[in-house]
This record gives sequence, structure tokens and C-alpha cells, in this order.
Amino acid sequence: MKNKILSLAIIASSMFSMTGCLDMTPVSSITDENMWTNEGQFNSFVYGVHSMLRDKDAHNMFILGELRSDIYSPESSGWTTESNKVQEITANILSEQRPGLSNYANLYVNINQINLFIKKANETSVLKPEDKAYYLGTMYGMRAFYYFHLLRSWGSVVWQAEPSTSFEGNLAKEATPETEIMSNIKNDIKLSEESFANDYSFRSDRSFWSKSATLMLKAEVYLWSSRQMNGASSDAQVALDALKDIQANVSDLGLEKNFTDVFAYDNKANNEIIFSLHNDIVESQLFNGSWRNNMVPQQNTLKTFYASANGDAFDLNFNGNIYYPMNIDIYNIYDDNDTRKEGTLKPVYEEQTDGSYTYKGCFAYKYTGTTKQGDSYRTFADDYPIYRYADLLLLMAEAKSLTSADPSAEINAIRERAYGSAYDEKTMAYGKMEGDNDGIDEVILRERLKEFMFEGKRWYDLRRLGKDFVMKYSSLENEDHLLWPLDKSTMTDNPALEQTPGYESTSEN
Repeated sequence: MKNKILSLAIIASSMFSMTGCLDMTPVSSITDENMWTNEGQFNSFVYGVHSMLRDKDAHNMFILGELRSDIYSPESSGWTTESNKVQEITANILSEQRPGLSNYANLYVNINQINLFIKKANETSVLKPEDKAYYLGTMYGMRAFYYFHLLRSWGSVVWQAEPSTSFEGNLAKEATPETEIMSNIKNDIKLSEESFANDYSFRSDRSFWSKSATLMLKAEVYLWSSRQMNGASSDAQVALDALKDIQANVSDLGLEKNFTDVFAYDNKANNEIIFSLHNDIVESQLFNGSWRNNMVPQQNTLKTFYASANGDAFDLNFNGNIYYPMNIDIYNIYDDNDTRKEGTLKPVYEEQTDGSYTYKGCFAYKYTGTTKQGDSYRTFADDYPIYRYADLLLLMAEAKSLTSADPSAEINAIRERAYGSAYDEKTMAYGKMEGDNDGIDEVILRERLKEFMFEGKRWYDLRRLGKDFVMKYSSLENEDHLLWPLDKSTMTDNPALEQTPGYESTSEN
């Protein structure tokens, strides 16, 4: 196993060295002689943890939370020449040999950094009490956030709360039961809340973890345990109370007037944002490279298709590859008056021999980025929202539905913003629209799909609501494969691990 060294210089620049290590990869203790001696070093380390989340982990978290859902096609797009480079994920044909993501998506690397910080912060006397409290609130919240991704994806995973700071040899460690992982997540959330106390402030243009981020995570966690771990209405009430806490104590949060304004490059850190991953034209670009560019076509492809059924040419300087192809039918989940339709997806039409234009598919349009002076093509240096006020409202609607309260106000607020001047309370309010009689779970799922496409939430939403919804709204055919398999290398490096239940028969002997 390769070693990962954390140097003082790297910490100071808010970066970490990375290798493909397993979960308990040690961090060198050599730098302890020079580190942790002043507040600036602690502050730089916290920024480094956020940087790793943005630059290394967010892409995999997006994959875990969305790519197995009905947003994406199990095959290639059909209208471009590119192949589906994540077919094992979008087609839900995962196995030990084709795990989709290996080494627990490398999430343990940053968990170990967080563990190291918590240990050093709890031991230090160089931090002001208010700074120490804020930093610990941030780190406990982020550790819970990381483990919640692991829990929802692999179930029972290795719980590690102490940093590995020496090369102690045997790193084999059994997975912790799922119920214990959930208990530990809830405890970290509690510690985060206690550390933040009454500090509801946002820092770094809302790209720094905050108490509101912890409370949003708390709502997600307790809704999950309400539905998936026998927490029932009592856990749903905890989720509801967490969301009300944000509303009561953060007065400047609210929905942006226009849906597209939430994601506009020149409107970063707007009042709808609770926690986002910040990007700038001159910074490391989250979307360019292996993520956002995998969901837009090549410029030459755009020239051979049309932007509307009227034969309008594309006027976009996008240039990428459709390696994450969209489900051809996903464009039609919206009606034409819903502003989220054109703000989320771009349709593609092909000219027929009779002069008409036929719909061929669509691609992601939600994040449009900006064009750097002198460049020919778009740079997708958009902020990536993790939590925003629309999410608060729809989580609140769900929590209310599980506690016998009325979710109408929250659903209606989302719809009113989505339809703008076309909103008609008599026909569009909750209970009045077509499909509202399908049941509140279907309504919430439908609104969340329209609202949060490309925000890494759809697969997690289906999983939270239950197996029946997963089987209905994804390509999965084997209900024993709700979780992700472990790759062979991970189990070889940690011989105490066992294959995810349901995948044992796919393992090589």
C-alpha cells in the first residue's frame, strides 16, 4: 500500500497529496514538530479539507448520488458518436469486477484528514475558544457528511474516528454494522451542533461548512433513519425540527426569484445557497475535465443538430463529450410552462427528409459557466450546490408528510417559483395538478427530480423512499443490488472486509 505524506507546505496552500490508498492510510507524523503551532495552520488545514472535498471527492459523491437513477441512459446517447463510459453504473450491472467506483470512492482519505484535525484541535491551547468551536463544528459535520455517503452506498463500512499517523503495519479492520454507523453519524451531528452553539454565520461565500449545513445534513440523516432504519415519525420530527431551526435563525435565506438565477455564474453565494462548492474562472475547475464536460456534446456535433422543432441552430460555445448520456424521455417530465425545463436541459432535434425536425434527446444545461477572455469555448467554473433553500423546503414537505402535517405550503412555494408568471393557484397548487393524487411520496419525488437534477440527489432520493421506488425508477433489475459492491483490490488490501451482501456470487474464486 502506498503511503500518503501530508507536508506543511501542502497544508499551507490548502492542498493534500493523494494516492490510491485504502481506508486507514496513515498520515505522516513527521510534520507534527512544525504543525499545529498557531491559528493560521489550523485554518489552512480546514481550507484544505474543503479543497479536497471540492477537487477530489465531489465528483464521486455526484456519481454515488445520481448516476444509477433514471436521469441517465443505460446505453449510449444514440445521437452522438461517444460511448457511455459509465455503463456499468447507469445500467446497474455492477459487480466485483465492474464496481463502478473502487476503494470506497476514496472518501476515507479526507476522513483521515478530518480525524487528524479533530484530534489536534481538541488537544490544542493555541486556538481562541470561538475559533476552536467553529472549526470543530465544521469538522464533526463534515465527517458525518462523508460517512452518510458511505452508509447510503455500501451500508456497513469501516468506522474510523482516530487518525492513522504512523505506519503500524496491519491495517485490516472489519466493517462496522450499519446501525452503529448511523448512530455514530448522529453523534457527530450532535457534536457539531454543540460546537457551533448559536453561531449560524456563513463563511467564504457559503462554501465553508456551517451550522446550517449540519442541520440540513441532520434532516437528511433522520429522514433516512425514519424510512430505512425504523425511526418512523419520531425521527421525521427530528428532521422537521432541524429545518425549522434554520428558518428561525438564518433570516436571509430564501428562494431566488428565478430558478436559473440560483446557478448563474455572476450570482454565486446567493440567498438560496446554504452550502456550495465554490469555483472560479481562475481556480481549479470542478466541472471541466472529468465531470461537466462529460455531459455536453462536441461543438461539431452541435453543428449537425438543431435546438428546436422549428429548426433553430444551436448558439452555444459548449464543447465536451456525451460520456454520461441522458435518458431520452427525461426532457418530457417537465411541462412547457415550468421554467426548470429550459433551465436544466437542452433538447436536440434532427432534420428529417420531409423538412420536419424530430426530437432526438437532450443534454445537461443547468450549469452554463462563463467564457474566459480569449477562449473559444465555455468554462464550466460554476459553484456546485450541496444544500440550498429549495432542498430545505422539499425536505420539510417530506418530514411533514411523515408526521401527519400539511406539506402544501412548501410544495406550493417550489411550484410558484418554477412556473413564475404562469403559476395558477387554482390549477397548480398541491392537490390540484395532474399526478397529485398519486400520493405524497410520488409528488415529492417528482418535484425533487425537476428541481435537483445534476445536483447528485436522485438515486439517494429513490433509495430513501424505498426499494419499490428504486425498482420503478431505475434500470436496476436485481433488488439485492441496492448497495454498491466492493472491488477486489479493496478486499485484498483489507482482508477483514467481506463483499457487500448480494454480490457474493459475482466474486471470482
